[in-house]
Amino acid sequence: MAKYANLIPRFLDYVQINTRSDGNSETIPSTPRLTEFANRLVADLNAIGVSHVRINSQSAYVLGTIPANVSAPVKSVGFIAHFDTADFNSVGVKPQIHENYDGQSKIQLDQAGEYVLDPAVFPNLKKYAGQTLITTDGTTLLGADDKAGVVEIMALAEMLLAHPEIKHGDVQIALGPDEEIGTGADHFDVADFGADIAYTVDGGPLGELEYETFNAADAQVEFTGTNVHPGSAKGIMVNANQLAMDYHAALPSHDRPELTSGREGFFHLYEMNGTPEAAHLGYIIRDHDREKFENRKRLMSQLAAQMNEKLGGDRVKLVLHDEYYNMREVIETDMAVVNLAEEAMKELNIQPDIFPVRGGTDGSKISFMGLPTPNLFAGAENMHGRYEFVSEETMVKAVDVLVRIVELNAEKRV
Repeated sequence: MAKYANLIPRFLDYVQINTRSDGNSETIPSTPRLTEFANRLVADLNAIGVSHVRINSQSAYVLGTIPANVSAPVKSVGFIAHFDTADFNSVGVKPQIHENYDGQSKIQLDQAGEYVLDPAVFPNLKKYAGQTLITTDGTTLLGADDKAGVVEIMALAEMLLAHPEIKHGDVQIALGPDEEIGTGADHFDVADFGADIAYTVDGGPLGELEYETFNAADAQVEFTGTNVHPGSAKGIMVNANQLAMDYHAALPSHDRPELTSGREGFFHLYEMNGTPEAAHLGYIIRDHDREKFENRKRLMSQLAAQMNEKLGGDRVKLVLHDEYYNMREVIETDMAVVNLAEEAMKELNIQPDIFPVRGGTDGSKISFMGLPTPNLFAGAENMHGRYEFVSEETMVKAVDVLVRIVELNAEKRV
């Protein structure tokens, strides 16, 4: 690991800094702490020697360039990661290092033994025998999603700048806020970024290479009732809570996250509240297939219309908002960017694990902005919670892949 000497120390430093984003904010970035961390990244990238380091005023992304050291025309490759963390406690992160894990034992996170990483619960632990794992103390998330990706890209920059014998075209860096609240890439400036092809470094275990994501929408449903004393309610009361229950019951009972896998889509009820007078349901809608995705939205609209017709008024109001689309629609027209990463992994004896993501990345939006952007592994496991962990060895291999991608790009002139 000596070749990336700053990789793990920088990671341990960064994860202790609170960079949780705020989904209720309307600013860019969503919190002052993200602006503060972005300024830290600017200073650190300048210290590494990255060129043209700046913060884009439109998106709040930290951008920088590693200039080409070849004279032949070569496509510019970009690497993107996000530095905000998810909606879980991120104050007082205390990373714990577990060397030479045996792949079988429970890992006690806190002194009291309240929080334990148990292979019986998390079988993914079994594949990390002999490796060094970094965990939390159980009171916070770790933030490897996606500070692992951030420091891996920075390690790439250090390697390329310290070793000019590694030939490469222009390499572009983008480190952004607010991915976890779904708005980070909304204002991404593709022209300012300057890459011809790009990758988000935001995946999970070793070998992940993803170019197919969900299509995604948000649905907010408001129900208006008429509330009177229940003793004299017959023929008068319209209970908004009951309307909400009826609406939800009319959706396909199997199409829920906990009952689906692979390319099966779903309606996920993530929020509900109400009184007899007014009720609210919040959903996310997901499907890999665009036609099925549109049918899901259509079904929700039809249910609202049918209920309103039956009720003789406008008591059910649905607001739909598309969030992102399946990047496969863009990338499958030219698979060169995927093939390049796949070849890099295979040359490093890493088996590419290509599968449809049951989620999305910033690359979902950026691909539809005209920049094909599949997703590469960064190493995080059990993301978004107290049992998050990452393998040092996987992080090192992630940097190896980034280095080999830029080398192959220069050799092949993809």
